[in-house]
Formats: sequence, C-alpha cells, structure tokens
Amino acid sequence: MKHSFYDVKAKKKVEAVVTKKVTYGKKGNERYAFKAQTADKRNLTAFVSKKDWDKAVV
Repeated sequence: MKHSFYDVKAKKKVEAVVTKKVTYGKKGNERYAFKAQTADKRNLTAFVSKKDWDKAVV
C-alpha cells in the first residue's frame, strides 16, 4: 500500500510504500501512524485517522 509522506530533508511530499502501522500514546488517547522508508533508508512517519489506519492492509 502506498501513502503520501512529508520528507523533511527534501522539503516535499513523497509517495512511499507503507512498511508498518503503529500507535502512539496511552490507551484511550492513541494516535495512529504509518511508517515507511525513503530510497536512501531514511524513516518517514505520517499520522492518519483511525478510520484510515483500520482499513489499511500492510
């Protein structure tokens, strides 16, 4: 699955393949995110809604 991420070093949006789904925060106050990597192995994170996180297949 591909998703749009903001690459801070390149200062632009990029499309990358989602490698995993993660959650941050305590129970009842979670934030949902997708993780990916650029071609030169830098990590990318994009916070998404729970709806998008639930329907994503990784």
